[in-house]
This record gives sequence, C-alpha cells and structure tokens, in this order.
Amino acid sequence: VNLSSGKRPDPPVFIEPLQDCCVDEGNDFTLRGVLTGSQPITVWWLHNGEVARFGNPSFDGREMRFVVRECLPEDAGAYTCLAENSAGKTSCCAAVFVRDFETIRSVQNCVSNVPTSASKSSLENGTSPQSPKDELQKFRGSICTSPTGSDQFSPVSTPREVIPKKRANSGTERPQPPASCPVISLVSATSLVLSWSGPCYDGGSAVLGYVVEVKSQGCVEPGDWRELTAQCKSTSYRVSSGLQHQQEYWFRVRAYNAVGVSEPGPVSPVVKMEQQDKPQEEDPQAFCCVSIDSSQKVTDHYVLQEKLGMGKFGLVFKLVHKETGRVCAGKFYKGRRAKEREAARKEIELMNFLHHPKLVQCLAAYDHKPEMVMVMEFIAGGELFERIVDDSFEHTEPASVRYMQQILKGIAFMHQQRIVHLDLKPENIVCVDTHGTSIKIIDFGLASKLDENTPLKVMHGTPEFVAPEVINYEPVFLTTDILSGESPFQGNSDAETLALVTAAQWEFDEESFDEITDEAKNFISSLLNKDARRRMTSEEALAHQWMTYDSKALATTKSLSKDKMKRFLARQKWKKTGKALLALKRMAQLSKSDISVSPTSPAEDLPLSPEAEHALQSLERKMQGPPQFIQGLEDQTVAPGSSARLSCHLTGYPDPEVVWLCGKEPVMESPTVQIEYEEDGRCTLVLAKVGPEDTNVYTCTATNDHGEECCSAKLIVQE
Repeated sequence: VNLSSGKRPDPPVFIEPLQDCCVDEGNDFTLRGVLTGSQPITVWWLHNGEVARFGNPSFDGREMRFVVRECLPEDAGAYTCLAENSAGKTSCCAAVFVRDFETIRSVQNCVSNVPTSASKSSLENGTSPQSPKDELQKFRGSICTSPTGSDQFSPVSTPREVIPKKRANSGTERPQPPASCPVISLVSATSLVLSWSGPCYDGGSAVLGYVVEVKSQGCVEPGDWRELTAQCKSTSYRVSSGLQHQQEYWFRVRAYNAVGVSEPGPVSPVVKMEQQDKPQEEDPQAFCCVSIDSSQKVTDHYVLQEKLGMGKFGLVFKLVHKETGRVCAGKFYKGRRAKEREAARKEIELMNFLHHPKLVQCLAAYDHKPEMVMVMEFIAGGELFERIVDDSFEHTEPASVRYMQQILKGIAFMHQQRIVHLDLKPENIVCVDTHGTSIKIIDFGLASKLDENTPLKVMHGTPEFVAPEVINYEPVFLTTDILSGESPFQGNSDAETLALVTAAQWEFDEESFDEITDEAKNFISSLLNKDARRRMTSEEALAHQWMTYDSKALATTKSLSKDKMKRFLARQKWKKTGKALLALKRMAQLSKSDISVSPTSPAEDLPLSPEAEHALQSLERKMQGPPQFIQGLEDQTVAPGSSARLSCHLTGYPDPEVVWLCGKEPVMESPTVQIEYEEDGRCTLVLAKVGPEDTNVYTCTATNDHGEECCSAKLIVQE
C-alpha cells in the first residue's frame, strides 16, 4: 500500500468463505478460503473457540488452507479463520463433521445419491462430502454463533455450502460471548475464584474486559442475575464479597469492547459455599488458573531483566510486567524436543492444582516455539538455609518448628491433591522476604500426580535427599516427600550416598544433636523410615508432639551451631559453581551496577566492559583443553530387579559431548534407562530393574574440539 498517495488500506474481506464438510475417520480434510485486503494480513485458526493445535495452516496472502491429516472424531467441530490487518479484522466459520468407523457403513447407501460433480469437487479438496444432509445440518446447528458476531450464517442448502449474510455495515461489532463457562476453584465460605476462556472473536475491536454475573439459589427469573463486577481485566476473578456461606450460586461472564457488551457466555455448574471460613495465618492471596498462551510471547507483556539462575530445564530470568510493574520470575524451558515441551507443559498444568500460600504460584504461561515460559511469583528472600546461617538470624529449635510447620502445610495441601513433589531439598525452600520467617516451596519440575490404579516409578532426585523406593525403582507414595536439613546419608560419593539411603542405616550425630529435644529426634526418626507405609504422613507430622513445642521457650532456648550447615552450603555452592568462566562472567556483569540493560532475549548476556571482556578471553584461552575424567566409572555387581547407577566426573573446555555405550552399541533413553548430565561435569547412567541381560561393559565417551577420552566399567547382574 502506497500511503503517500493518500489511499486508505482495505480491511480483509472473504471473497470465498470456508465451506462445511463431512469426512470419514482416518481421512484428510482441507478447509480453504480466499480473501482480499491490504497487506500484510495475519491469519490464525480456532477450533471450538481454542487455538487450533492439530493441523497444518498455510497462507500465501490471498488463499488460506488448514489441512488435518488422518483425522479423528475429536477433530470435528467449529473451525474459525480470523484475518487481521491494520485496517480491521474479519472471520469466517465452517463446521466439520467426522464420521467414526462405526457409522461409515450405515451411511454408504446415501453416498450413491450424491451428484458426481459434487463428488469431484470435494475430492479435489481432500474431503468426503457424501454424508447424509440431515447429519451435517444437525451438527451445524449445534455450533453456537453469537448474533452480534462478525459473520452470521444462513441455513445451508447443501452439506458443503456456507452463505454469509450481508451486514448493514462492515465496522466493528460487539464481541462474541466467552467461549467457556466459568471454572470454579478455591471455594471457601464467602469467596471463590472464577476462570474462563475469552471469546472466539472480539468483534474487530480488542476485548477491554469482562462483566461477571451471579445468580443465587431460588432465583428463577431471567432478571435475577446480579452483577459482581463490570471492570474485570483478565480471564479470572476472585469473588471476595456478596456470597453467603452454604448458599448455592451460578456464574456467567460477558465480554465487552469499545462497541458494547456481548451476550452472556455459558453458565457455570452450581457451586455450594463452604460452611465457614478456615482461619488463615497470613493475608489471603489471589490465585489464578493459568492456561498456556500460544498466540503471544512473554515479551509482549513483560520486560526481561537479569538472569536469576539456571538448571537442567533451562534458565530463570527476572521479569517486570509492562502495565502493572509487578516483578516476577520467568522460567524459560528448553523446548526444542517434544519430550522437553511435554515436561514443561506437565509442570505448568500441575501448578493449577497448587493454589496455597506456602507454594510458589504460576501467574502466566506462554508457548511460542521453540520457547516455553512459565511466569511465577518472584521470591526475594533467598534460600532458607542462607537465611539460617546469616549471623543476624538466630538458629533455634522453636524457629525450626515454625519453618517445618510451614513446609508441612504446603506439602499437606499438595498431598491432598494426590501430587508428590519428589525433589524436596534445602535449595527448594525459600524465604518470602529478607526480614521475616515466612517461606514457600518452589520447583515442581519433578512433581507428579499419583493415580491409585497406576503405580508411579521415577528415576530422579538428589542423592542426599532421595527416598529408598526411588533408588530401587519401586512405586512412590505421598510419603516419598521427606526432608532433612543435614543429610544423615551423606557419603563420600553419590554411589556411597545412595547405598546408605537404600540401607536406611543412620544414627544421630552426637555433635549435631547434643542439645536437640527427644521430641525432635522422634519426629526425624518417624520420617526416615525405609518402609514408606510406616513413615508419617504430612497430616500426622503436623499433629506430632514436636509441632506443639512450647513457643514461650524461644527466648531461653540456646542458639544452635551453624557450622555444619555452613559446610553443607559451601559444598552445594562448589557443586553449582561449574566453570570458573561462568562465575567470572556473572561477577563481571553484577559489578556493572551503573548500567541498566534489558536484554531482548534470554539467550543474550549483559554487555561487559573492555577490561572484563579481555579478562574473560584470557581465562577462556587458559581453560581450553581436552576431556579428562577426574573420577572414573567403577565396576558394580547388583542384584536382579534393582537399579544401577554408573557415575563419572569429567572436565574439559569447551564442554564435552557425552555418549554412553553398552558394549559397542549406543545407549538410548527409555522408561527404564536415563542419562543425567550435571552442570559441574558429573555424568550418570541410570538403569532401572536390571536383569542378567544388562550384564556388560559400559563406556562413557567424551569429545570436544581438543580430543576424545573414554572411561569404562563392568556391570554384573547376579543370576
């Protein structure tokens, strides 16, 4: 468009609308349309009001297609194509009916009655239009289109013809209603949280907000709906007033834009309020159910700031919301492989079940390939252990009770949802702020929901804190979530540590527990039980006598030694440090406090001064070297059905690529074979439920630009 000529851009208009179609299960179908309008035009597809996930869209600036290969019955429904440019928006809908294998034979008599010309036209589109007319008409009628929507549809004269009605004008209109009924959660005596999906089409003007309405039990007239708020700016809302305990309510939502308010969306199921509010130890927290946003990027709403940390999953960055200024944390997942994306999606979905003040909350989620991001609360206080060893904080037994109570409350809530954390350790307990004693549990990357009918077996965790059933690749329980400050199973190596955990042999160190009460020792003993069924549950732990430790004794209780805890932290920091290059680079960035930088991508680093850059280059040259094993593999003999862990520790720069061999064949990951690679160079091959066939020589091969090094060990499975 030549704007200098004064010509206004033309809004997109469908000159060939999408057509309804019927297709047999297992066949392909294609939805096709043609539009005109000034470029550039952006096109996207919805399926039943949600972003279409299964299908291949294409658009050449004029013709759009949406192809679904080998369709299934769940691919049936309403498909909407939305087109937008700088001059406006438009949309077009079509119905797809999928006949499953059981009904195909019953309609074959109708196929022969369809004219040949229609058959030829449909085959060119990859569809099967020869279904009964009344089947499609009935299905088409079940698709709800708002009378205020962008396009209205007349009754169809053939199973594949759609006739758009002419509108009085082509301007913007009211949005369609929200696509889903409100989902209700966090119900108390007088409050609850509502979550819903936005409208399929916004009427050509951005949705500005939502109107939330309620109707109580006994109200049957249409006018009995009462407005709770007309200014909700998101797709979730906490109702904190106007509700009575033990009353029943229904809820519905309307969307509005600059033109007007939509018709009401679907009505929620009835909900009965609780009998009475449970006392809370701290201010109520607004929770929200998060759905993954696939249409926008995290940088559309947040400004990226400095990197906060890293792990196997990816990176954590500090974020600031562009509108509210709220500081958050963004967990950027490695999302190039399907396995990584599924793990990220699982963690995000689990977070919707973890609405509790003692559990870190998920605030938003984005899926913009290849990147997946979860936005979380920013917890500013740091790790709990760091707080305890700080000289300005006193470490006493009553203080430990207060921390443990908070941890158990969070874990008890998780367990009520049948969710296990599976990675409870000191690093995952953090302080809410820098001056108080309130804590939260973080990092649910290994968490799983238990199914009573399907035992869950896992092969991950931190050696010092993992439970025996995990090491033995046995089903895990809710009581697998155990926590210990100073690990009583700490060995000189991971193999020794895991052996001590499996044996569950331990004793109280006289130096560490000399002045600890018998109630505390009994509490610990009741948790560190090899038999998961004999361990205390989280509810039993909360009711333990130690949890009622007399808080009045706090002032006279002797401060406990922090020496062992400081040594533990030093050891953990050394493990995490990894390459000196990374440490120096981070310190150089942090020292530049006079420079404010907002990277546009989490892969970018903060700029360094010429002096720091020179130091880094010098250090990098000195660090260059071939792979070397500073700790090799060791031969092992294990019993059938147990787990084997072959571990080694290597160095080298650049970081070596590692390949494991069983004999001469590469080892591939599977449900019973897992390969772990830590940032500090530790490599581990985990084999679960080994049998005699697993007896072999296993080799770890490490390669980088400077050479190759191998390390081997023999694994013998006793027969």
